[in-house]
Amino acid sequence: MTAILAQSVRPVRRRFAGAATVLGESVALALLPLPLLLAAVPAAFAGGGTRRWGWGRGESQRADAQAAKDAAAAAFYELDTAQRDLQISIETITAVDDSPAARKAAADFAAFGDRVDQVSTAYITAVDSHDLDRDDLDAGAAARARADLTKAKDELERVKGDLERFGQGLAPLLDTAETRLARLAPAVERARQGLLAASNALDAVRAAGLGADDLAARLAALGPELTKLNQGAGRHGVQETITRADRVLREAEAIRGEADRLPEKAAEIDKRLVSLRTRAQAITTRAAGVAPVLSELRRRYSAACWQDLQQVPDQAEQAVRQAEEKLREARTAREEQRWPDATALLSTVRALLNTTDEGVSAASDRLRRLDEVSFDHQKEVERTRFAIRDAQRLAMAGRATPDPRTARPLDDAVARLDRAVDALSGRHPDWWHFLTETEAVRQTAARVVQEIREARGAGH
Repeated sequence: MTAILAQSVRPVRRRFAGAATVLGESVALALLPLPLLLAAVPAAFAGGGTRRWGWGRGESQRADAQAAKDAAAAAFYELDTAQRDLQISIETITAVDDSPAARKAAADFAAFGDRVDQVSTAYITAVDSHDLDRDDLDAGAAARARADLTKAKDELERVKGDLERFGQGLAPLLDTAETRLARLAPAVERARQGLLAASNALDAVRAAGLGADDLAARLAALGPELTKLNQGAGRHGVQETITRADRVLREAEAIRGEADRLPEKAAEIDKRLVSLRTRAQAITTRAAGVAPVLSELRRRYSAACWQDLQQVPDQAEQAVRQAEEKLREARTAREEQRWPDATALLSTVRALLNTTDEGVSAASDRLRRLDEVSFDHQKEVERTRFAIRDAQRLAMAGRATPDPRTARPLDDAVARLDRAVDALSGRHPDWWHFLTETEAVRQTAARVVQEIREARGAGH
């Protein structure tokens, strides 16, 4: 392209050289004495081997042809500039986007390259075919040169217009690509800073005397990822590099967060160790009171009221013993800074103590409830009948006849309650059976109420 532009610039330089010569001659003449000046003027404009400066039809045609040549050179330069600018846009898109739309844009641009080569070749051929600096250039040759160069210019401008419209259509793809490129450097830098923060957090934890071997191993596993980030997007691709940077950042932040919470976790484990040991001791003390409660139950109530509680003392003793063993294991895991193991063992201890606590409480609660119902069972009956009547009122709301789906279970509940009351006759009634039956009847009434509300809520 430089050679071509030089061809278009060469005539301009020659014209400037000619003008400089005339200007120099004019200055020299101006410095002559007036008589000599009058004598020299005709000679200066008479020739002296220079081109004639007459502006006839031939020179006018030459000037028009030269103007056409200059215009074609400008069009060629503008097309080359547009192609180069669009080449940058295509390279930006293809660097970050492998979608079908991006691949089509690259293929279409390659096709434009062929068209640009064609019109550029035609322009160069037109320039090489006509020497506008010839002294013997006639009007016909100048006219033909003008026509060829004008045609070349028009073709160059037409392709440039098509190229610009194509470039305008790339705006969405280019915006997306530029956005991704804008994210690249910040994403990589954030990943590096995240890794540094995670490393510093681990150093702080170790300085505090806490082990974090699992976190250190996770951080070390990110080393190869950091190497790939440092190798850059040129080797691994922009989108893949951004994705890798985001993934590294998330993992590094997770490691840093866990490291920052590690002192708190250690303190929490220490607190739970003390709390659960105290609770185990309290349950052991309470379990010792189960035997007298069972003795009272056996003395005052039938076997059906207490026989399911016979094993509570032994079960409580065994559960507390297991809990204390797990506590010792948790303490060892804490000292060895095996935090996941310590946490899991403490959860096991808590579950054991919860179960034991429920069993120990069940004996005292059983005695209390049996005492209450044996003293006045009518309160339990009325409480249960109220639940049934409440369900019946809801079932009949807005209806002339009850729905069999709700009426039948409620009728069965009434009969079940009546049977439970009738079973209380005798010297040693089964009060526990009575309590379980009334509880079951109330659960039936509550289930019917829930079904009615759900059906009405659904519009049935």
